[in-house]
Amino acid sequence: MREEKVFEQLSRRIEELVARIEKVADPEARADALNLAQSLMELHGAGLDRLMEIVAGAGPSGHDLMNDFAGDALVASMLLLYGLHPHDLQTRVMTALERTRPFLHSHGGDVELLGVADGVVNLRLAGSCRSCPSSTMTLKLAIEQAIYEAAPDVTEIIAEGQAALNEPALVQLGGLSSGHKYDECLSVGVARQNVPRSTMKGETHG
Repeated sequence: MREEKVFEQLSRRIEELVARIEKVADPEARADALNLAQSLMELHGAGLDRLMEIVAGAGPSGHDLMNDFAGDALVASMLLLYGLHPHDLQTRVMTALERTRPFLHSHGGDVELLGVADGVVNLRLAGSCRSCPSSTMTLKLAIEQAIYEAAPDVTEIIAEGQAALNEPALVQLGGLSSGHKYDECLSVGVARQNVPRSTMKGETHG
């Protein structure tokens, strides 16, 4: 949890600094500062990319190490930021749902993953907690938190069943410039912009 807070705080600081740079009156100074930030992002991204290649080339021991990377909150956040997480989106969503399943069962509920495509997660909510609004909300929040902690790059959750999920706790730091693969910066935090949506039977929330 401490590592997640550190990453969240640093991500917010970077976002604030980029916003300040974009307001600099001198266009040349503004461009130089943004290019510097972009160049640093690309340098770090290239280094991490090469590091992951070396680890992947180490065989089974390297694959075990990648799984350790994925299980560490701080490292996983960094890899997501640079688009280098070893697990794809569907795998991360499935893992998050499996973590919540014992809790859901204890409240008489369950969830089924119908599919993941283009950042959109389709779920079916089920169980016997329909008559208890507070229990239903508890289950929704548990599912929501688990998914967005494991996969902050999810753009929308569409849930069939009892109720739509709430808005995710997602901060998206806008790309610094050129469409490079490391431009999209993602981190978990309080939603402020580009908030993904949650939908229930055609009704959009968010």
